[in-house]
Amino acid sequence: MSVHAQPEQYGLADLLCCAASREVGNNEIVFAGTGLPMVAIMLAQNTHAPNLKLIFEAGTLDGRPPELPTSVGDARCEMGASRASGLYDAFSIAQRGYVDLGFLGGAEVDQYGNVNTTCIGDYLNPELRLTGSGGNPDINSFAKRTVFIMVHEKRRFVENVSYITSPGWRVKKWPGGQFVHRRELYGSAFRGGPSAVISTAGVFRFDEETGLMYLDTCHPGKTPTEIRDLCQFDLDISRVKGETVAPTLEELRIIHEVLDPDEIFIPKVKKG
Repeated sequence: MSVHAQPEQYGLADLLCCAASREVGNNEIVFAGTGLPMVAIMLAQNTHAPNLKLIFEAGTLDGRPPELPTSVGDARCEMGASRASGLYDAFSIAQRGYVDLGFLGGAEVDQYGNVNTTCIGDYLNPELRLTGSGGNPDINSFAKRTVFIMVHEKRRFVENVSYITSPGWRVKKWPGGQFVHRRELYGSAFRGGPSAVISTAGVFRFDEETGLMYLDTCHPGKTPTEIRDLCQFDLDISRVKGETVAPTLEELRIIHEVLDPDEIFIPKVKKG
């Protein structure tokens, strides 16, 4: 029987990592980027999903590194891999529809799951130029479902993103510019879409018909009303299940003793 940790035994990064890990199913093909998503997927591989197939974004397929790589381009990603290739092969596999789940990040997200990693403000004269798309739109469009991990601030959870880098459940159909459901726009290429947003405040999901975001669970110490007030849109809080499940002691052991003992991505909680 799993023993869950007490609040003083884990940090916010631990909670996000474990929440993300639980989105992964056994035998799935999962596409990972650098950072916390990489830890989350390897945690799943070491717990409930030993048969998942991990694709590192730089091109390593079915990697099983015994220790945490510092990035998707780290040579350790190749350890135990079925194939050590490059971006072309990794994204070709995604394009052919084999990827079940992609983990991504974003600077802004709106109520339909559209994500922005390009710019804040007008594209031609932005207030802030961001890092750009990278593989974000490709993974989000090709995977059967996508999980985004984000810092939660009111300026990030907006009614409409400044720029749609990765399309959500309601996107503009050109040339008319009217908003339509992702299923209609993608047609026969439709495979799925954003499944969840795991923020520093809670876990959010999307209604299958309307495409609207709703609050699924609150992180400990947060209330549904507080989280709704951290959004620029009227977040649906009527479907909240309760608190996000705390990490287990075994999950914490794996994170800090096996995967990330050097605290590259997840700091340890200081005792005392």
